[in-house]
Amino acid sequence: MSKAYAAKTPEDLPPVGLILSMSGLDYMKAVRDGEIAGPPIAGLMNIGVHEVAEGRVTFRGTPEFFHCNPMKVVHGGWYGTLLDSALGCAVMTTVPKGSVYTTLEYKVNITRPIPLGTEVEAVATIQHSGRSTGVANGEIRGVADGKLYATGSTTCIIMKAG
Repeated sequence: MSKAYAAKTPEDLPPVGLILSMSGLDYMKAVRDGEIAGPPIAGLMNIGVHEVAEGRVTFRGTPEFFHCNPMKVVHGGWYGTLLDSALGCAVMTTVPKGSVYTTLEYKVNITRPIPLGTEVEAVATIQHSGRSTGVANGEIRGVADGKLYATGSTTCIIMKAG
């Protein structure tokens, strides 16, 4: 079971030096286990790391009313944030010590609206991880019903820090 939590203040975030001293996989496991805080956006979006393995990450989340657009349905940005987080973190699990990554581009295909209060999970799997780029694919499915709500893909750049 995940013990992940989102940073609420800048002091909650780990120092950059600590992050760079860990492999991406070790960092993601530490976030999952609650040893270090995840990003503050996770709290805002009501999402968090659930499972971590090399090349694969699962996030879980539940959209609420404050994640709606004016049409009273879950905003597409919520789907995008959930997928971007899971996809990027799948790439992160392959990043060596002393390196960082960031998203170059991502794409989301929404297949149906997520009913408010429905717990979903985004499962992301690495397709390629090289010296300078990582590519991952993923999907959002309902935890209880298994319905497909969205798919997505990303390309990330991997860089040596410093």
